[in-house]
Amino acid sequence: MGRVRRTQRAAALVALLGTLVLLLLGGATPASAHSAVRDTDPREGSVLKTAPREVTMTFTESVGITDDSLRVLSPENRRVNAGDTEHVSGSSDKVRVRLRDDLPDGTFTVAWRVVSADSHPISGAFTFSIGEPSATTATISAEPAVNPASGALYDIARYAAYAAVALLIGVAVFVLACRPPSTQPLRGLVRAGWWALLGTTVVLVFLRGPYERGTGPSTLLDPALIENTLTSRPGWALLARLVLLAGAAVFLVRTEAALRRSGAEGPGPGSGQGQGTAPAPTPVVLAVGGFLAVALAGTWAVAEHASAGIQVPLAMTSTMLHLLAMAVWLGGLGALLTALHRSEIPLPAASVHRFSRLAFTSVTVLVLTGVYQSWRGLGSLDAVFGTSYGRILVAKVCAVVLLLAAAAFSRRWTARLTEVARPSKARVPEMAVSVSGPGSASGPASDSTSGPVADAPSPSSSSSSSPSPSPSPSSSPASGAEGGGAGHRALRRSVLAEVVVGVAVLVITTVLTGTQPGRAELETAAAAESTANAAGGGPTASTTLIPFDVGTPGGHGKVQIVLEPGRVGENTVEAVVIGPDGGIATVPEIKLSFTLKAQKIGPIDARLTDQGGYWGTRSLNLPLAGTWTMKVTIRTSDIDQVSETRRVKIAP
Repeated sequence: MGRVRRTQRAAALVALLGTLVLLLLGGATPASAHSAVRDTDPREGSVLKTAPREVTMTFTESVGITDDSLRVLSPENRRVNAGDTEHVSGSSDKVRVRLRDDLPDGTFTVAWRVVSADSHPISGAFTFSIGEPSATTATISAEPAVNPASGALYDIARYAAYAAVALLIGVAVFVLACRPPSTQPLRGLVRAGWWALLGTTVVLVFLRGPYERGTGPSTLLDPALIENTLTSRPGWALLARLVLLAGAAVFLVRTEAALRRSGAEGPGPGSGQGQGTAPAPTPVVLAVGGFLAVALAGTWAVAEHASAGIQVPLAMTSTMLHLLAMAVWLGGLGALLTALHRSEIPLPAASVHRFSRLAFTSVTVLVLTGVYQSWRGLGSLDAVFGTSYGRILVAKVCAVVLLLAAAAFSRRWTARLTEVARPSKARVPEMAVSVSGPGSASGPASDSTSGPVADAPSPSSSSSSSPSPSPSPSSSPASGAEGGGAGHRALRRSVLAEVVVGVAVLVITTVLTGTQPGRAELETAAAAESTANAAGGGPTASTTLIPFDVGTPGGHGKVQIVLEPGRVGENTVEAVVIGPDGGIATVPEIKLSFTLKAQKIGPIDARLTDQGGYWGTRSLNLPLAGTWTMKVTIRTSDIDQVSETRRVKIAP
């Protein structure tokens, strides 16, 4: 029987770890930008008659900058900045950089990189021309805003930090609120949570610099990047977390010592003591522990979605409550599962019942704060299935529904165990021995809700029972013993299911925090469409960056296609090839065609010609508005070529 149980525990642990690994590998994608460009001045692809005095960019939310967040490059790839990048006075979402006087005619490139208010870096580039477009040797970085290796390590550390804080807070709350008779098997969980959170926080401090600047892990110890991290808001939050962890260590040590002095541990299972629950914690312990838990949750709120957008104070409060409720529920489940499997002293039904009520309160808080955060992040029903944030949120809701179903089963078995542990109102002394067994009360003096819910007999009853093995639940003559043993095993299974699904919810939540909110995504799209359709707003342009690879050495890169003004009628097209080194490359030929499948129009050949540094035309005529399919063919040699397609929207 013991071997079977050990096998079941090992299988459950492997299943849990496998689920976690699969979810981590499946969800470890680069974080999407949480801010986006709303407008630029000069506008992308515009042709100006006179040189501008400055370049200004407007974003959908406040952004952080460095001195070189905006770099303006001449056609000869020389910087023409006349000063450092700065915020426009009174506007944290607008940045600008002044330009030198007497700029020459030609095409200028603006390369930009900023950090969103919720700590996620974004970058990009656009062009404008003075006089008329020209060839340019400016190097345009085609790399993502976040280095893939640094981004993957940063995401893994974030996932681990969420799991660690859930374990630390959840297990501590379980010990103080549910008061199990023995905390021995739970001490390792608390220590693991504390050390894991400490380690991931230190790792995040060092990874923050490469993550923001888009550099690789080799710059992990760069003093300049570390200094930049420690002077930024995310860095302050991480430092505050380290200080709070030091305070939490002192709190945990003193609380554990107090529990030992109060006799909560008991002399062991062989003495017949320790069967009841531990004494209630003092108000001072609750106050200090509550402060540390809330403060730890605040280190996440100040650096995530809640710190940007609308209703920031309410959003930060909601985020902290959401995180705490998640930690109490999921961390408590881990503690409950450990206590059911590893505790030598049977877990009283009273402790299980207390956690059941605590879990119900946590779920209520999760639902209320989740509804608010969903409304704040989406803003409209169109964003539910029309944005990545909405689709991930739907997946999270489905996982939470499964979690609630598992919780309902756990709550039902908890109620049954409580009934089994409660003795009959009529005292029948001669039945005291016959009912001793799984799920029975420890004696006549036992509290009505303190009976053990383990499937092994209590120490006191075993001393008075016959030396023969305890009967199985199916053969026991006592209905209470039968219900206690079956209920105990059912509770184990339902709690394990909760833990597995809870891990999925935790990972989906972490992915959700790395995705641009649906409200911001729709706002950005609406702003772009409004700009494209604005009357008298001057020429606009559509820029598409398309990766390609012909499969030969050096035969890969990106082609940037600028379509101006991107409306019905005559359009100008410029196609620039960016080589593997990030510089402008030349190719023997580029072909471009447009097809409007909905109206069965096309393909219309753009008839691009070599303009010296880029391929282009000034006479592409698109007759109707709609979403066209743009096909580009890049030929890198006499026999090597590749074709790629993208969709482009043409305004009326």
